[in-house]
Amino acid sequence: MRRLVSDLYVRDNCHPFKASVLVWVQLPMWVCLSLALRNLSTGACHSPTDLQGELAVGGALWFSDLTLPDSTWIIPVSLGLINLLIVEIFALRQLQAPKFQKYVTNFIRGISVVMIPIAATVPSSMALYWLGSSCVGLGHNLLLRSPRFRKLCRIPPVRSDSDTPYKDIVAAFVSKYLK
Repeated sequence: MRRLVSDLYVRDNCHPFKASVLVWVQLPMWVCLSLALRNLSTGACHSPTDLQGELAVGGALWFSDLTLPDSTWIIPVSLGLINLLIVEIFALRQLQAPKFQKYVTNFIRGISVVMIPIAATVPSSMALYWLGSSCVGLGHNLLLRSPRFRKLCRIPPVRSDSDTPYKDIVAAFVSKYLK
């Protein structure tokens, strides 16, 4: 059995470690960057330059001071909505998800909602980083569904690929939540 599984890994080039390597790289980087931004924003780092002062005047629009939490809650709510959108796009792809996957999906939905008040209490620099990171994740999810992009990158098609992935997402969303 092990030999057959190993042969499948080689044949399909899909070793499980390849799927988990992203977690082992991306998650520690996200935590380290978040902590670094928090330390810069709160003045916990003792650098010779006044980086905290630069963050205090380096914002834009309604969040002009990146060292303070977003009092309007625009960034935290946007973060929660983008994360929920990512989860829903993934969940809509599965027609009949196993029970365990439904639990995991609901757990991640819960984390997305809990991130809203957390993002409202941290400096805007951290929340803005989290929002940017989530937007990039959403962009990756949508871009990797594009048949043109997949062809351009020579990603081999699979049976579950669609010629109209974006229309399929909208149709699945409408049929699940609006009907």
